[in-house]
Amino acid sequence: QVQPGEAGGGLGQAGGALRPACAAPGSSFRINVMGWSRQAPGKQRELVATITRAGSTNYGDSVKGRFTISSDNAKNTVFLHMNSLKPEDTAVYYCTAEVSVVGVYWGQGTQVTVSS
Repeated sequence: QVQPGEAGGGLGQAGGALRPACAAPGSSFRINVMGWSRQAPGKQRELVATITRAGSTNYGDSVKGRFTISSDNAKNTVFLHMNSLKPEDTAVYYCTAEVSVVGVYWGQGTQVTVSS
């Protein structure tokens, strides 16, 4: 069983920064990709960023150039470096962990609110 757990969301200001983290400790499964998605009220869930075990990254168009994803493979931990925050970044941010063949596991989410 893989159980991602998010921490470090909260309140930020426009133009500021936040750095939520997600860990899936003690997993006996090999996690190949970890990432973040988000869902704002009344909107569909969207991709924020992913990172493979080899370090390849992918970003959603709305965060390119502002957010950076990094990871610590030994600890099954991923970080989201959120810079130049905008009010439209306000959403629940979900961590994901993809295990080959098995599928994708989701965390419970952490609220990020950006004030103008």
